[in-house]
Amino acid sequence: MHKPHARWTGNRVDWDDDRLAALLKKTEDWTLDNRGTFEPRDVQLHVGWGASSGRPAMLVWEREQAVVVVTGFPIPVGEHVRIDRYAGEEVRSAWGVVADGREGFRAEDREAGAWVHWLHLR
Repeated sequence: MHKPHARWTGNRVDWDDDRLAALLKKTEDWTLDNRGTFEPRDVQLHVGWGASSGRPAMLVWEREQAVVVVTGFPIPVGEHVRIDRYAGEEVRSAWGVVADGREGFRAEDREAGAWVHWLHLR
């Protein structure tokens, strides 16, 4: 049975508050990486609406409507992508939009020229 979403209530944030600015400044150099417990999977990424061929990538984290993929190339924020996962003869596809991306922080990422991208799935 489908349960409707509860009504969201917003909180007002004073972005000019010095205490908030000081707190946010403390987090600027954090290098969080969520790849600890997920079993990485080889996937093919089709970048853009008209992409006819996939490019190799690694799916390193997945949760409901969000995934993290590692590529050997940058993908612009807002770009539409299709992720193809292969399981034997079967292909499972998902579509999403790049929400964020950056060069990898891990030593092995830097050596490989890897890029880490967060995708919101549709």
